[in-house]
Amino acid sequence: MRFLYEKQTRRFYFFLVTVCSLQVCFLGVWGIFQAQGIRRILVEREMAASSYLLEQSVPPTVVAAAWNHREVTEAGERLLGQIGHTEQTQSYLLAIAKQTSLPLLVILLAVGVLFAMVILGGAARFFCGREQVYEDAGRVIGQYAANRFVKHLPSGETGTIYQLFGSIEQLAQSLRAKSEMEHKAKIFLQNMVSNISHQLKTPLAALSMYMEIIMEEPENEEAVKDFTRKSIQSLERMKQLIRSLLTMARLDTGAIVFEKRQCLVSEIVEQAVNDLMERARYEGKEIRMEGQPKECLLCDPEWTIEAVGNLVKNALDHTKAGGVIRIGWEQSLAVFRLSVADDGCGIAKEDIHHIFKQFYQSSTSSDRQGAGLGLSLAKSIVEGQGGDLSVESSPGEGSIFRMNFMNVLR
Repeated sequence: MRFLYEKQTRRFYFFLVTVCSLQVCFLGVWGIFQAQGIRRILVEREMAASSYLLEQSVPPTVVAAAWNHREVTEAGERLLGQIGHTEQTQSYLLAIAKQTSLPLLVILLAVGVLFAMVILGGAARFFCGREQVYEDAGRVIGQYAANRFVKHLPSGETGTIYQLFGSIEQLAQSLRAKSEMEHKAKIFLQNMVSNISHQLKTPLAALSMYMEIIMEEPENEEAVKDFTRKSIQSLERMKQLIRSLLTMARLDTGAIVFEKRQCLVSEIVEQAVNDLMERARYEGKEIRMEGQPKECLLCDPEWTIEAVGNLVKNALDHTKAGGVIRIGWEQSLAVFRLSVADDGCGIAKEDIHHIFKQFYQSSTSSDRQGAGLGLSLAKSIVEGQGGDLSVESSPGEGSIFRMNFMNVLR
């Protein structure tokens, strides 16, 4: 009887059981009173017949024997036939039947009508309530189809219909999540196109100007070389910018799967700073590596090299000539820490909470050519591997960026 799991159906079923039980009880009580009434009528008839016989001088013993006699004789049957008392006689012609059949018919008819009214009224109320539930559910489902999720289907009840509502709710939640993801993807694409257009505008304008100068002074060898070099720098900047933007897009959409393996941290750091050593020497800065050469870390080496390189480049951008960039690492019981510290200009308090945002550049940044993607990209790479990237800095005292990885291999 699984249909009783639903509360409304269970109430209606118990209502029917209650009405039927009341009807049975009523008919039983009424039958008892009816039997007593028939007994009273029979006794009255016997008393009337006895009185008549005694008035006709019939001996009392004969009268008493007559009422106790049970054998039917042909003479007796013939006598009753002559006076019209047979099985074929209409009931309204018999005194006892006349007194009992009409009240019984009226009572049975009244009980039947009352019972039908109660059953039909209860059933109508039940089906109206059920129809209202279906109509409300239909409107909510229609809103789900239109990507409106303000109202929800009824829940918290038992029964098959509410199990169906629960399944529809789960489907609606999936549809809502998909709709939100599509909306976020659309916004992300719009922002990405806008950012790319904005970031490429400056190097494209510079490149166009350089080409015009070269075309106007083709015989000026020094100018041609100078602006050719600047054109190459603009192209490199565009190349790096597009590469960073595409990488950020892949990270944000989860298209990049990090392939972790056991790596020597010293090798990761060496590869990360290999292309920056020449720049550091040219600018009069020093890069130092401080850590145990045999320490290992479970990570994706290529992406971790990218993150460390971005942090070192950021340190070089904000450190003056004679400054030192220190790259250190240490292993503890819980985490593996890899840090990049500098003694540069530091980060202002109003900027420190925004430096990891895409395209963010502080008002005091000396890297006017940067696009503001290096730190954001480094943070995405570290967090994508289950780590954390944080910064501590004071204006005029330098900065220290710490990468904490929880998955350490000994």
